Amino acid sequence: MAIKGNSGELKSRSSASIFIVIGLCCFFYILGAWQRSGFGKGDKIASAITKQTDCSVISNLNYETHHGDDVVTADGSDKAAKEFPSCHAKYVDYTPCQDQIRAMTFPRDNMIYRERHCPPEDEKLQCLIPAPKGYATPFPWPQSRDYVPFANAPYKSLTVEKAVQNWIQYEGNVFRFPGGGTQFPQGADTYINQLASAIPIDNGMVRTALDTGCGVASLGAYLFKKNVITMSFAPRDSHEAQVQFALERGVPAVIGVLGSIKMPFATRAFDMAHCSRCLIPWGENDGLYMMEVDRVLRPGGYWVLSGPPINWRTYFGAWKRPKEDLEEEQRKIEEIARLLCWEKLDELGDIAVWKKRTNYDLCRQQDIKPNLCEPSYPDDVWYKKMEACVTPYPKSTKSYEEWKPFPDRLNAIPPRISSGSVPGVSVDMYQEDIQIWEKHVKSYKSINNLIDSGRFRNIMDMNAGLGSFAAALDSPKLWVMNVMPTIAEKDTLGVISDRGLIGIYHDWCEAFSTYPRTYDLIHANGIFSLYKDKCKAEDILLEMDRILRPEGSVIIRDNVNVLVKVKKIVGGMRWDARMVDHEDGPLVSEK
Repeated sequence: MAIKGNSGELKSRSSASIFIVIGLCCFFYILGAWQRSGFGKGDKIASAITKQTDCSVISNLNYETHHGDDVVTADGSDKAAKEFPSCHAKYVDYTPCQDQIRAMTFPRDNMIYRERHCPPEDEKLQCLIPAPKGYATPFPWPQSRDYVPFANAPYKSLTVEKAVQNWIQYEGNVFRFPGGGTQFPQGADTYINQLASAIPIDNGMVRTALDTGCGVASLGAYLFKKNVITMSFAPRDSHEAQVQFALERGVPAVIGVLGSIKMPFATRAFDMAHCSRCLIPWGENDGLYMMEVDRVLRPGGYWVLSGPPINWRTYFGAWKRPKEDLEEEQRKIEEIARLLCWEKLDELGDIAVWKKRTNYDLCRQQDIKPNLCEPSYPDDVWYKKMEACVTPYPKSTKSYEEWKPFPDRLNAIPPRISSGSVPGVSVDMYQEDIQIWEKHVKSYKSINNLIDSGRFRNIMDMNAGLGSFAAALDSPKLWVMNVMPTIAEKDTLGVISDRGLIGIYHDWCEAFSTYPRTYDLIHANGIFSLYKDKCKAEDILLEMDRILRPEGSVIIRDNVNVLVKVKKIVGGMRWDARMVDHEDGPLVSEK
């Protein structure tokens, strides 16, 4: 950087400089004569240095960071990066924690065998999951909603099994998704318009939805038209690859099931929950599953049930079930809904809609009151068993009674922060976080110009904090899966949900509940520092490689010393990596 100085000071400085230069010349003349006399033993060294040294001014300085080009071990040796081989082709669609063979060793009661069962440390793969033969880059959104390359998920069973229901069709080298479903063979648009007659989907009041037993996630795919983002989930079962199809289409989805453990979502996370013939026994287990849905529904949220037993009088013959069984099933559901203090809004043919009360005032007047859960931390859900109790409303429900539509709520003060229910997070900290991540994302876009191009549709934030990375990226071209590490110092997943974003709890010492090759861009802020003493960095990186699409990108933000080690590991994974300085300059240790 050039600085223009004062001309008066320059003259006095010039005279002093002349005397200093003359003095130095005399000193080095005498020193040189002494060395050449034979008494100086450093003459050869001095000569060599003189030849090698160029004291001329360099005009093309490189300001890129040069940390970590070589990693030297404690003993001073420079060990080559460990090379990770490709896994056998049989692992092309490997899901470590939902492995089909391992699943069969667990009980079938309450779908326990379809829950997460991760491999022990000595069975973790130390190789790179290969792409299937003929793998193609997914189509850009919105084309990807309707078409998926056959080679990316080469499973035709659903085209036969669900042919009448318009789920999926095989056409040449692509799958086509007409937008149908078991309960909406006329298309998702028609079905969503039916819902909109009872639920305020069009005005931003419903922004986040949960689709249980989602199939190929056509509901979530078409709700994007209404600016509603849907967390879809389904088990890895006989309907092979339904979640994989959802993600290939560019729709948020995870492998999951309502079984014996709580869903990995924050309390009061969704504006709407939906089940379309999802085969979940809602009336069984003392209403356990409806109570879990109640936990993740915000006050004022909606629950939609379509398919059996709704409208059983019309369909009992087609369903091949006795009238008495269906009538009793619906009676149990209605009874549990009343116990939960839900208001039934409508029954539109095959669709029934309930609304959770915005506060608990009316519920106190009920003759039969539900068993309330113990006043513990309601978001402690990771591998925790579901309980037949109702999660209490928050102490103050005013924010939910004055619920903001989206996108207003994206950067508004979330209710959990304004009420002070997130320890260590103030309003000022939240607003500062928004500004920081707007700055970070602007820098990311200057480094990787594909971020805003539509090339990256499925994005993951491995350590989402307050969700400001996703908020800064907000665009109809993309969506972000916000992940809250279970070991994070501050649990802020509820704040993310309040902002109209989707998120999930996860422990990065284990595999994520998704198929290989499902994300275009992965963002990892401080994840390796967080897990430094918890599990191996290479295991986390191998998992990132598994879920990253070919030619996808990763942004890792961390301390330079951590990144030096990470950069060496990814060198053995055949990633093209480079380290870039912090936006505030090279003196900042975060890179």
